[in-house]
Amino acid sequence: MSKKKAKTNAVRSLEQKKIPFDTREYEYSDKHAAALETAHALGIDENQVFKTLVTLGNKTGPVVAVIPGNKTLDLKKLAKASGNKKIEMLPMKELEGLTGYIHGGCSPVGMKKLFPTYYAKEAEIFDTIHVSAGRRGLQMSVSPEDLLNVTHGKYADLTEDETILG
Repeated sequence: MSKKKAKTNAVRSLEQKKIPFDTREYEYSDKHAAALETAHALGIDENQVFKTLVTLGNKTGPVVAVIPGNKTLDLKKLAKASGNKKIEMLPMKELEGLTGYIHGGCSPVGMKKLFPTYYAKEAEIFDTIHVSAGRRGLQMSVSPEDLLNVTHGKYADLTEDETILG
């Protein structure tokens, strides 16, 4: 018995472009919004759960970064990749007005406008990654190459280097 897919802008956008993907729902909690909890709730590899972050560049305006949920965005690396001198996080109160999505449910696909989008190079090693499908508690698994194509994105080194203590 097939379950009907939840309709969000992200889901509609991928369906219109005939891009194969799958959606999975899970119980969302503000206390457990991290990639690890999402991975555990869905029974998937936490390294394949990616988060979508929206930033503002001093030259380009909005820039979207899609990085592993268990890593931290390096703003200097994103600035360099996107041709900006400086980049800062978009204030959370501006997210919905700019993208159409709320915090915890922001997808790189189906935003109000197509913004420059950069995917962490870590995505290249996977056949599929999991990103928000456009609302809290709904993830979609999709090929990173398909995401790149639909968002006109690029791969880049975007995450902070791991510090090895020893």
